[in-house]
Parts: sequence; structure tokens; C-alpha cells
Amino acid sequence: MSDHYDVLGVSRDATPEEIKKAYRRLARKLHPDVGGPDSAERFKEVSAAYEVLSNPDKRRAYDMGADPNGTGGGFGPGFGFSDIFETFFGGSAGQRGPATRQRRGQDALVRLEVDLAEAVFGSERELQVDTAVLCPTCQGSCCRPGTSPRTCDVCGGRGQVQRVARSFLGQVMTTTPCPSCQGYGTVIPEPCLECSGEGRVRSRRSLTIKVPPGVDSGTRIQLTGRGEVGPAGGPPGDLYVEIAVRPHETLTRRGDDLHCTVTVPMTAAALGTTIELETLDGTVPVDVRPGTSSGEVVTLREHGVTRLRVGGRGDLHVHIEVQTPTKLDEEQERLLRELARLRGEERPQGRVESAQQNVFSRLRDRFAGR
Repeated sequence: MSDHYDVLGVSRDATPEEIKKAYRRLARKLHPDVGGPDSAERFKEVSAAYEVLSNPDKRRAYDMGADPNGTGGGFGPGFGFSDIFETFFGGSAGQRGPATRQRRGQDALVRLEVDLAEAVFGSERELQVDTAVLCPTCQGSCCRPGTSPRTCDVCGGRGQVQRVARSFLGQVMTTTPCPSCQGYGTVIPEPCLECSGEGRVRSRRSLTIKVPPGVDSGTRIQLTGRGEVGPAGGPPGDLYVEIAVRPHETLTRRGDDLHCTVTVPMTAAALGTTIELETLDGTVPVDVRPGTSSGEVVTLREHGVTRLRVGGRGDLHVHIEVQTPTKLDEEQERLLRELARLRGEERPQGRVESAQQNVFSRLRDRFAGR
């Protein structure tokens, strides 16, 4: 019996890819439609060698000197578990008939950065996506224009071949994918030059995406059928757009609420004032009541983030920070000392309050409007 490695013209340590390339080269050369009837036997020999060497289990058994086609009978090294599976289930996965070249394309994921205002109110953006699209030359047929797939002469278009194997039950008929057409039932004599017989090409395309209001970093928007086109013009996968919200200069997001910090002078906090605050909704007046201390919060209702899919908006919380003057001239110092005298605070004594008392006193003052 001829050595399978010599038949394919490869070394015994050849990689699976080298074996596949050698087989394809010889198959194109020795196919009966190309080389004539004299090459039929040689083509069968090449196909048989490839069937063994392309299967890791059979190749391992062959390298050990056993018959990978199981002609030894019983459970010898030439009849592995894969052959038993084929015996009882009729080939790999029990496939019936030729396989289709078309397969669904892969899903794709792209990242889109948006501003906080876009996340709050929503927007419409243009995306440039590099992906697989239908080949414009062959339109997914994988064939050069003017040609078409040809029925495989080895399996007659069935995509499968049968062989007799010996087992503990005796001789049984097993079915395997045709090594000539790889189970498709057809061969492509002249592949499309633009896509190399893939039926798809890489291309950059422009997409318009609507960013819904309320998205946050990590939110994924699914665009059904906008992913990669599958091999042989198969249905496209889905495109997922992952949102990344850029940090804002003054506003911080916590859930559906926004937060910011406003610094006011000590005199304004003591006397009360109105400040003009720049928000995502424009300039909004914020009332600072007299006697405001650092850490107090003024809440602007419905000035936060739009709630995703449910509507409505969160709030904007304005944190007040009172600025104590550090550099006083003589007149300012005199006036402050006079104020301290009038308030009886020349020698103030600090008062320590418990955290619980401090919280309740703030709540009491807020409800009392003080």
C-alpha cells in the first residue's frame, strides 16, 4: 500500500494546513474533469490519503502503523471512537445531504464616545464601520461572473461518500463528508477573483445610529442584521454599539441624577443670594438661603438625566461650599471683629454635636424653611 505522506508529497511532520494545501493542489490537477479518465485512480488515492491525514485520530493511528480504516476488525487501533460513532449515527453529527456554503455572519462590536448632553437628551450619530459586506462582483455566489458551481463528480452532489468498515458487529456502511467538495455537493471551478471564492469582502461603510436618551457608559445598542455578512453571502450578524460617556467639566452623574459643587463667599452664604448656574438645560437661577453652611444641597427637580426607556428625568443636586476668606486687609479685619463683638463671639466656644443630632437638625431646618 502506498504511503499516504508520499502520495500527497508532504513530510511526516507536515502541519494540517500544509496537508490541506497539498491535497487541494493535487485535487485540482488530478480531478477527472481536468486530468482526464487516466487520473481517476490517482485522484481516488490522493483523496483516500487526505481522508486519513486530515483526521487527527486516524493520522495518529496511521503513524503508529495501524490501519486507520478499521480493516483489522474488532476494537483494534484502526477503529477508534469516531468510527464507532459513525457506525451507529451515520457520519459526523448525522448530517443528511449536502451542506450549505452559506453561514450566518459574526456579530460585531464597536465603541462610540458621546458627550454627557447626548447621553441626557439623545442624539443621532454617523459611524464608520469596517466589516464584511456582500461581494459586489459575484453577489455571494463565490464564482467568477459567467460561471456557476459544478456538481461534485466524486459524491454526485450528495456531499457524502460511503465506505465499508469492520467492527465487532461485522461489516457496516458508514457515511462521511465528501473529501473532494468538503460536504457541499458542489465544487467551484473558477472562484471569484475579488473575494477569492468567499462571497464577501472587507469594506468600510457609514451607518446612522440613534442614541436614545438616558444611555450610560457600558450601554449596548443592538442593530439587528447590521453586522458582518456571512460566507457565500450568508445572512449578516448583528452590530452592537457600546456607549462610552465622556466626563463633563462640572457635572457628575450618579444614576439618573446629576451633581455639581458651587462655591459662594462667606458673606453671600450668611446674607443669602441668587446665583446663575449653567446646566444642560441652559442658565438656571439657584437660590442660596441666608445662613447656608458648607455641605448643604439645593435640588433642582427634573434637571438630571432622562430615564432610559421609562421617561422622566432625574434631579440636579447643587452642593454648596462656603468659602472662608484667608487674606484680610485692616479694614476688613476691623469690621469682622466688630461683627464678632456685636454677636458676642469674641471668644467663641466650639460645640460638638453627634452625627445623629446634626442630621436631624438639618432636616428640621429644611422643613422649617430656615
